[in-house]
Amino acid sequence: MQQTDHLAELKARAAGDEFTAAVIGLGYVGLPLAIRFVEAGYRVLGIDLDRAKLNALERGESYVDDVPEGKVAAAIENGRLIPTDQLERVAEAGSISICVPTPLSKFREPDLAALVSVGQRLGGCLRKAQLVVLESTTYPGTTEEMLLPLLERDDLKVGRDFFLAFSPERIDPGRTDFTVGNTPRVIGGVTPACTEAAIAVYSRAIEQIVPVSSSRCAEMVKMLENTFRSVNIGLVNEIAIMCDRLDIPVFEVIEAAASKPFGFMPFLPGPGLGGHCIPIDPLYLSWKMRTLDYRARFIELAEEVNRSMPDYVVAKVFEALNRHRKSVNGARILILGVAYKRDIDDVRESPAADVIRGLSARGAELCYHDPHVPELHVHSLDLTSVPLTDELLQGLDCAVIVTDHSKVDYRRVVSTVSVVVDARNATAGFRDLGDVITI
Repeated sequence: MQQTDHLAELKARAAGDEFTAAVIGLGYVGLPLAIRFVEAGYRVLGIDLDRAKLNALERGESYVDDVPEGKVAAAIENGRLIPTDQLERVAEAGSISICVPTPLSKFREPDLAALVSVGQRLGGCLRKAQLVVLESTTYPGTTEEMLLPLLERDDLKVGRDFFLAFSPERIDPGRTDFTVGNTPRVIGGVTPACTEAAIAVYSRAIEQIVPVSSSRCAEMVKMLENTFRSVNIGLVNEIAIMCDRLDIPVFEVIEAAASKPFGFMPFLPGPGLGGHCIPIDPLYLSWKMRTLDYRARFIELAEEVNRSMPDYVVAKVFEALNRHRKSVNGARILILGVAYKRDIDDVRESPAADVIRGLSARGAELCYHDPHVPELHVHSLDLTSVPLTDELLQGLDCAVIVTDHSKVDYRRVVSTVSVVVDARNATAGFRDLGDVITI
C-alpha cells in the first residue's frame, strides 16, 4: 500500500457506521471525550486501569460532574461504550486518544511516566491505518520527541502507515455553554497526512476544527492558553495585595476597569490556582525552556505570586481573629469550599489544601463544607464535609470562603459567624450584616 491508501482507508472507516475509537484514560478529560464520540456514532473502547471507574461505568454511573449519568447509562446499555482495562484491545480501534495524567513531580518538573508507559505498550500492538492522538497536556515537542519513537517501527512509519497528532483538550469544568462538542478543537499532526487523519476522525464529534501546522504548534497553543491565564491571575493577585496595602477595594477597581470596552480583560484575584491545567501547564513550558538555556521569567514570577496566595489567605485569618482578640491556635475555623473552582467536585491542586495545611500547622480546629466534595484527604488529615447548621455556624470563631459554590447561603454565613474571611468576593452586597475581611 502507498501512503494515500492507508489514509483513505482510515477516512473511509471514520465516515462509516461501525468505526471504533479507543480512549485511554477515563478521567476528567477522557470520559467526556468518550461520551462525545458515542454521541457522534462511534463505538468506544474506554480503557483505564482503575477498576473502580470501570465498575462505575459498567453500572451506568458517572463519576465526572460534567458527564450526566443518563448519557453513561445509555452508552453502556446500547453497547456503544465498552469499559475495559485491556489496552491490547486498541487493535480493534481505528483511532486511539491518549488522555492519561501528566502531573508535576515532587520537584515540580514534568512527570510523563503514565504517558511513557502507554506509549511503550501501544508500540507493541499498533497496526497500519490507525490514528493516535495525544490529548494530555505537555510541553512542545513531546509528541514527536517522546511518543513517536515509542510507536514507530521499520514496518510502521508515521504519516505513511499510521498517523500521529496532538489535540489539546479545552474542557472548562462546570460550564454548560461550551462543552466538548462545541468548543473549537485545535489539531496538529506530525505530518500533513496525520493532521488530515485526525480531522477526519474528530470532525464527526467536534463542531469546529482548527488545524495547525504541526504537533509542536498544537502543544504550544495549549501552553499559551493556560500561561495567559496564569500570568494574568498572578498580576491581579498582586494588584489585590497592593490594594490591600493602599486600603483600596480591589473588586471595585476591577469592576470599574472592566467598563472599558477595549484594551482590558477582567481577571479576579483569589486564594491561589487549582485544577490540572493552569497551575501546571506553564511549568511544563518553563521546564522545557530551561533545557534550551532560556528562563521564562513571566511564568516564574506569576507562579511565585500565585503559590503565595494560600499563605496570604492564612495571614488574613490571623488578622480576622486578632480583631476579635483570638488566637488561631485552638480557633474553630470552617473552610467553605475545597474544590478548586465553583460548582465542581475537582480538588486537584486546589488552594484549599494549602490553606488547610497552613491553619492546621498553627493549631486551628478545622472543618469544611463543600456540597460537591463529601470527603477530603489532605496533608494526613481525613475530613468529611459538615452540614451548615445554626449550631455549627454559631460555634465558629471564623469562616473562610475559599471556593464560592452557588449552593451556599453566604448571607446566612456572614450574619451568623463572628468573622468571615472572603477570598472570592462571595459576600459582596451584604458585608454590612457582619464582620467580613476580603483579600
